[in-house]
Amino acid sequence: MMMDDNFLYNISMAMSRSQGGPETTVVTAFYSLILVTSVVRAVWFLIPDSVMNPSYTPTAVMAFDPNYPSWPGEFISQILTSAGSLSLFSIFILILVYWADILKKYFYPGARRSKPMVTFIALVILLVLIEVVNCILFLTKVYSSEGMILVNAILLSTVSIICVCEITIFSHRFRTVLKTLGAINQVSTESQVKRIVWITLTGNLFFFTRAFLETIFAFMLVIYWSRTGTVAEVFSHSLWDSYMLLKHWSEVAILCLMLYILQSRFTTNAGAPAGSSTVGGRTGYDRVPDAEQGGPVKAVVV
Repeated sequence: MMMDDNFLYNISMAMSRSQGGPETTVVTAFYSLILVTSVVRAVWFLIPDSVMNPSYTPTAVMAFDPNYPSWPGEFISQILTSAGSLSLFSIFILILVYWADILKKYFYPGARRSKPMVTFIALVILLVLIEVVNCILFLTKVYSSEGMILVNAILLSTVSIICVCEITIFSHRFRTVLKTLGAINQVSTESQVKRIVWITLTGNLFFFTRAFLETIFAFMLVIYWSRTGTVAEVFSHSLWDSYMLLKHWSEVAILCLMLYILQSRFTTNAGAPAGSSTVGGRTGYDRVPDAEQGGPVKAVVV
């Protein structure tokens, strides 16, 4: 979750009280996914292209082709690329799953809720299974490495579009909950609302860019493949350069923005107001009470 310890504390406390899980689970998973994404991408960038594939641009190659002994390098390169993208997308999937759980608690207080981490793991396993099937189809010679690239482009564009829609919907509802709870309890929730806005802007910008990029890329692949039976014309040096620059620099940008939001306090006042509480070792922060605690919160936010 792209937010500092105070905001994570409020969200984690709401989840841990209702489900009994450790409040650090989501924080640990979040940082772990950032680490995995960074490591996988670093490994992919540090390995010279000549080791993986003699050609700079992707080449149509079939598995176990005796005329192309470097096909394992092409296969491994595609696996590393897919793993990095999935780990990065999983960061936002984690955020959306926990947002959905918290919002369900406030909007549908009597509804049965599954454990968000179980839901998150199930979604990630589903994406991994799609990639595994993609690899199996390549290894069984159903299609070439071009087919793997096409499947990955369609998968990432689909997930990106879904994330844009979900982030927009959940963000609006989350801000409604925060503002309503703040008004009921007469506490300021402006800093939390600002974080939600930052998450929405950065997340939607990233996923809109990826959705546009991957959709155009997949469309071009399908057109060339249907016309010529190959996509070799698509992978020109200049076009591949543009695709890779936009794709990976957008990833660098979103990771940097996430770390920025994690470290930013988004305070609206220079000093801590009288009577403010201390959360996570920081002062000047009014905690939004949990709806399940005793106190003035009696209404259901709808």
